[in-house]
Amino acid sequence: MEEFKKENNPTGKSPTPFIQTYFHGTKADLKAGDFIEPGFNSNFGKRKQATYIFLTSTLDAAIWGAELAFGDGRERIYLVEPTGTIEDDPDLTDRKFPGNPTKSYRSIHPFKVVGEVTNWQGHPAEQVRAMKEHLQKLTDQGIDSLND
Repeated sequence: MEEFKKENNPTGKSPTPFIQTYFHGTKADLKAGDFIEPGFNSNFGKRKQATYIFLTSTLDAAIWGAELAFGDGRERIYLVEPTGTIEDDPDLTDRKFPGNPTKSYRSIHPFKVVGEVTNWQGHPAEQVRAMKEHLQKLTDQGIDSLND
């Protein structure tokens, strides 16, 4: 392995590892440098003002977020950087699934948009429709999110 040499690094700074990638699926039109913040209406349940915002470290969960987001905008997946602490999303952890298989998290702190994933494959239309019907049944039964 070649030794790290100053002449190969004009900034003189040590390289840093890319530790974690987080994604946020939505229909919002954002650009690098924008912030995703709590306080907007939730995409789920009663659509109350959201206390939390969500991110995931799996592309599949971000795709679901984009596909299930409220609105008519284009489904988008952003690479985001949390600006504060994150915690497991209780709707997708031990309450419904052991552990956190979707690697889904929530925060009260903004996420900075650092990029966009532009080449991804959505779920089949029938699978999305079935998921939306399932979520509607939960709402009709009065089963709300733990994230309100």
